[in-house]
Amino acid sequence: MSAIPSGQIAWEAQEVAPARPSRLARASRQLARNKLVLVGSTIALLFILIGLFAPLLAPYDYEKQNLLAPLKPPLTAGHLLGTDSVGRDTLSRLVYGIRISLLVGFGVTLVSLVVGTAFGLLAGYYRGWVDAVISGLVEFTWGFPLILIAVVLVGALGPGLTGAVLAIGLINWAGFARIVRGEVLSLREREFVQAAQALGVGDLEIMLRHLLPNVLAPALVMGSYYVALAIIVEAGLSFIGLGAQPPLPSLGTMIAEGRNYLLKSHWMATIPGLAIVLLVLGLNLLGDGLRDVLDPRLRDE
Repeated sequence: MSAIPSGQIAWEAQEVAPARPSRLARASRQLARNKLVLVGSTIALLFILIGLFAPLLAPYDYEKQNLLAPLKPPLTAGHLLGTDSVGRDTLSRLVYGIRISLLVGFGVTLVSLVVGTAFGLLAGYYRGWVDAVISGLVEFTWGFPLILIAVVLVGALGPGLTGAVLAIGLINWAGFARIVRGEVLSLREREFVQAAQALGVGDLEIMLRHLLPNVLAPALVMGSYYVALAIIVEAGLSFIGLGAQPPLPSLGTMIAEGRNYLLKSHWMATIPGLAIVLLVLGLNLLGDGLRDVLDPRLRDE
């Protein structure tokens, strides 16, 4: 038998099977190949930056009126996007309106996420009558049009951003509760939960330490879509006078103020309308990308 050269043994020892890319690396590559997601992420990031730096981007005070320069068209000297019916700078009101829309969107989603996740954990873990009661509340909430319930709640709480955020948030919790409940029903039968129960770990610790981290990913994916939904609903409430109150600018309020000037000064309504369309589009495409990153099926690719 001929001896194997030591150099060949060393070479073969260095030959290691290439490591399988991590889930995050695979998801990132898939995300980078999706041009629509990249466009949506760019749009969403641009609007978020506009909202964060609104005081720096606004050339004028959004409340400042100039009755000598009403209804100025875009590209007018000193007013890039023109002025409204009382001479307020459209660009200044637009950037603050975007800021308010994002605050409402993320505020509503936070309220919905906390409430819905808590109820979903309770329903999925305890089942029985707890599940029946919470599922009944979910079905009752979803049995009415969202905008109708929002109008009723805002009417009871009073017009304004606080009432709008609470009203929309208390409606959207049902979606989070349903998806979290379904995940918990599956997870509670897993070995790690049964082992924790056998060791005498309390129910609260099991839900917070073992179940919550596993249901957070699908909840966050849904949250990305609910931010866009909340922005649309808030714009609708502001349009009918139940959201942000004057002189506070809101995209829905700006559209409502410009509807009477569509034939003469259409930019008063079209500019904030386009802003809503682009913002919602960007957030939805960003949600698609987030779903690709957090989708458990990527583990099997």
